[in-house]
Amino acid sequence: MIRCHLSTLMGRDKLRIAEVSRRTGLNRSTIAALYKETATRIELPAIEQLCRLFNCRIGDLFEYVQDREEEKR
Repeated sequence: MIRCHLSTLMGRDKLRIAEVSRRTGLNRSTIAALYKETATRIELPAIEQLCRLFNCRIGDLFEYVQDREEEKR
């Protein structure tokens, strides 16, 4: 499973979804889905915009976490 750390980065910088949307030009629903970790896909330019805004690397924004079902195998 892919974990998104957008909420952590937004909390660190005290930004709201509307502000991230305004600064990046990304749709509010895209930001909200990433914030709530319900997004099923994201375009590379969106990742680039978020990394630019938060001055972070892709690995700071996303993390692969092994599923519990996968661990049992």
